[in-house]
Amino acid sequence: MARRFAGPKLVVATHNRGKAGEIRAMLSPLGVEIVSAGELGLPVPEETGTTFEENATLKALAATRASGLPALADDSGLSVEALGGQPGLYTADWEGPTRDAMVGMKRIQDELAKRKVPDTDIARGATFHCVLAMAWPDEHVELVHGRLDGRIVWPPRGSGGHGYDPCFQPFGQKGRDTRTNAEMTDAEKNAISHRGRAFRMLVEACFK
Repeated sequence: MARRFAGPKLVVATHNRGKAGEIRAMLSPLGVEIVSAGELGLPVPEETGTTFEENATLKALAATRASGLPALADDSGLSVEALGGQPGLYTADWEGPTRDAMVGMKRIQDELAKRKVPDTDIARGATFHCVLAMAWPDEHVELVHGRLDGRIVWPPRGSGGHGYDPCFQPFGQKGRDTRTNAEMTDAEKNAISHRGRAFRMLVEACFK
């Protein structure tokens, strides 16, 4: 049985304001007090893992060791089938030194064009992954993995969300919804997203 979070405060191991905001919104109904690693001025650990699970775990452990509080970390990324799963673990790195998502989206499009990948659902299939790691000061860790399948579209569409959302169209929506993640409301996106799915699993395992 998974360990339960006893509260009252949880450190979210991220310096990304958009990601911290999403996590805060998802956990706020549970009455959990959230503080981010960025707000605490915690150092950013080097992500030396070779899987999403390893990177999420090392970030959660680094935050709980530095703060003395339970910590939640995620490692997420976009894997494009025609690119052999890239950018995957290096999704953020594809955004360049300024962490500009448009740079990353353009690089994906350029790589697909270079390979002459046709503009079809199957050929441009992609998956968003999110692994959440919940760590306690005694270094116990719980892990969950959420995913969202879809396809890469070009040009990017929508002003919502963050990261690669404008170039990702999820599969399986009612009425063959062709919107990208960035064209949805936050509530619509969170209901289907890789991070939303992972959070529902985590809440069921550790917060109920």
